[in-house]
Amino acid sequence: MPNYRYEARNAAGKITTGTIQAADLGAASAQVRARGEYIVQLAPADGPSKKSGLNFSVSFGPGAKDIQAFTSQLSVMIRAGISIRAAIEGIADQTTNVKFKAMLTQMKKDVESGKQFSDALSRYPKYFSPLYINMVKASELSGGFSKMLDRIATYLAQQIETKAMVIGAAIYPAIIGTMAMGTTVFLLVFVLPRFMKIFEGKEAALPAPTKFLLAMSKFMTGYWYIILIGLVVAIWGFVLTIKTDWGRTWFDKAKLSVPLFKKMFRAMYISRGLHTMGQLVNAGVPILDTISITADISGNVLYKRMWKNVYSSVKQGKKISHPLQKSPLLPKAVVQMVNAGEESGKLGEVLDEVAEFYSRELKSVIKSVTAMIEPLMIVLMGGMVGFIAMSIILPIFKLSQIVK
Repeated sequence: MPNYRYEARNAAGKITTGTIQAADLGAASAQVRARGEYIVQLAPADGPSKKSGLNFSVSFGPGAKDIQAFTSQLSVMIRAGISIRAAIEGIADQTTNVKFKAMLTQMKKDVESGKQFSDALSRYPKYFSPLYINMVKASELSGGFSKMLDRIATYLAQQIETKAMVIGAAIYPAIIGTMAMGTTVFLLVFVLPRFMKIFEGKEAALPAPTKFLLAMSKFMTGYWYIILIGLVVAIWGFVLTIKTDWGRTWFDKAKLSVPLFKKMFRAMYISRGLHTMGQLVNAGVPILDTISITADISGNVLYKRMWKNVYSSVKQGKKISHPLQKSPLLPKAVVQMVNAGEESGKLGEVLDEVAEFYSRELKSVIKSVTAMIEPLMIVLMGGMVGFIAMSIILPIFKLSQIVK
């Protein structure tokens, strides 16, 4: 059997250390507790020895899929009657991500020391959102912990799916656009200069498109470093700009104004906001906390301001639907349904239904956007390459006629 090194505190408060043999970590933990001691630290004693030399290993924190998988596993284990401490320990043993393993080990220690699970999660706000923590906290007060974890896991899975669809819709035109630019640069830098010798001394007879491309080719081959520096400065300036309040507002407005993408982003923000709000309302989270969390995860400055206005209005005793009626960011039909949910006392159910509708709408919009982008990008790429080819071929025909 493997050996485990432990550090424990006895009833008198004295720290004891030692090594014990056990079948697994859980059995070793049970042995130490059977003595009436509180575990401070417990780890395998037969772990791999440290190697000399430099260690370049890097451990990244858990991603969204890791958090979703953890939540789903924890829900199943709690439903099966396993204690939360043992469940976290079991998941930690199976985790290969070193940083996530350390996080889970610390959570287990916090739970063992008497803290609520939501307090243990609060140590890691970077990975566990306020929505996650508040829903867990609400279930700790009202019961139904495993069902709440299952609901959180479903919510996270939907958010991951939505994000993947939006990124997928954006990646396709980016790839086609990159290919178009790469082809254009290749033709201007490597192909067109080979034809310059043919056109030497005959510049006056060349058509305007050819003159333009020749000038462009000379500039790109002779001053490529200026173009490279300008591109880096432009990207750097854009990143710095969107980090400012003005720049972020401008960028978020642009996303809701671009003809081909505005419907997609609008559906995404509405679905995300209402789905989050519905989950929190159904979990029993106080309405002001619900609206504040919804504002923070909205993903768009304009929608964040809208929910902040709702927060201020509700704080004054008004209904949620009252400030929404004045906002152009939500369709009137959605506001009416929110108002109906408030009147009937079924706000959470109404929000879930509306969010589900916009989730389906988002999927439909993404499919249509992708279908429209494909021919547009092909036409654009073909047009650019065709323009360059014709600019090269036309003067050759014209010069051959002059020679005749």
